[in-house]
Amino acid sequence: MEQGTFFEQPVHQPLAARLRPDTLDGFVGQTHLLGPGKILRRLIENDQISSMIFWGPPGVGKTTLAQIIARHTRAEFIDFSAVTSGIKEIRTVMQQAENNRIYGGKTIVFVDEIHRFNKAQQDAFLPFVEKGSIILIGATTENPSFEVNSALLSRCKVFVLHALEEKDILQLLQRAMENEKGFGAYLVDMEEGVLEAIAAFSNGDARTALSTLEMVVLNSDAEGNRITVTREGMEQCIAKKSLLYDKKGDEHYNIISALHKSMRNSDPDAAVYWLARMLEAGEDPLYVARRVVRFASEDVGLADPHALEMAVAAYQACHFIGMPECSVHLTQAVVHLSLAPKSNALYVAYEEAKKDAQQHLTEPVPLHIRNAPTKLMKELEFGKGYQYAHDTQEKLTTMTCLPDSLQGREYYRPAGEGLEKRYKDRLEEIKAWKEEQRKGGCG
Repeated sequence: MEQGTFFEQPVHQPLAARLRPDTLDGFVGQTHLLGPGKILRRLIENDQISSMIFWGPPGVGKTTLAQIIARHTRAEFIDFSAVTSGIKEIRTVMQQAENNRIYGGKTIVFVDEIHRFNKAQQDAFLPFVEKGSIILIGATTENPSFEVNSALLSRCKVFVLHALEEKDILQLLQRAMENEKGFGAYLVDMEEGVLEAIAAFSNGDARTALSTLEMVVLNSDAEGNRITVTREGMEQCIAKKSLLYDKKGDEHYNIISALHKSMRNSDPDAAVYWLARMLEAGEDPLYVARRVVRFASEDVGLADPHALEMAVAAYQACHFIGMPECSVHLTQAVVHLSLAPKSNALYVAYEEAKKDAQQHLTEPVPLHIRNAPTKLMKELEFGKGYQYAHDTQEKLTTMTCLPDSLQGREYYRPAGEGLEKRYKDRLEEIKAWKEEQRKGGCG
């Protein structure tokens, strides 16, 4: 637990920290929340903050907004770290806040990276949020719907912060070049296009942009108070562009979704690109392989039964040899699945059956397909009327196996693509035979 850290002034701070604004007028971006008359701006200016969560990618101003609130509010403001704090620290702060409430005070608790708290830690906040002992402000790069307890989330207003636009990043970089806290005290000769290139490199992350600028300037040629920044020098500093990918964040799910949908759309080029985006960013190849295995049945299924074998083989290859060698095995599976005939009949069948199963959880198993290992069960007519398919020439019977209330339901409806046409033809033969036998009165 840390208190008052927003107002400490270390001897040396990174450029991004030195230039962090302390007023709304100095804040760049998020005009949908902080523009004139917008809701979050009004709440901050009027000191009417309620429990809220700031959700957005890194470097878009979540912590900066918390600092601005700290300077504007008349409440006691506590900065709380989800990384270093446990249940004991939470309870200590909550008791402090409760005592403050009893004496008419108000306490705002800011929790950075709130998604790092487990369920028990989040639960520790809940009763104090409910009775108004604290106003909770959380910041997270994760989707709060998945990472914040529903009870706690329902008591917080979620504000979505967007990645900054390049024009916003350029404004920050130009401010850094002019401000005395940045490089305003230096004579910097900068080649045309350098700031624009850094802005594009940052992918909407102000912290990345300012850190990159600092690295470029400090690593450029200097003579006395004059610094010469060239495009070549800038490119050397950022030789390998970092990928916009957070293995535990929302972009993680966006990119795996892009892979899945590219394969579904039979686009092997896009599928291989999204695969490379994940693997080159350090994604666990086994995670990708598991999703590929799922796709093999969900979107290809019996249209190409071999697809599942290939997907499982790719998973095993990833397990055996790991990265970077297994990238080619995943590529093989991804390209095969992209080009395979598609059928979601298995997925649809299960989803429809699941819905019926959930609505008919107590539906009894028909007596004739129950086991009857004991005398009592036989007396209760368990297994009576059971027809053993292997005893017939066709290996078929007209016996029904669904519960009475679900008779006639059809879940698996083969699409007839690829090899699934064989399954479709076979299913139609079976249904026609059974219908003929029932009409003829044969068992």
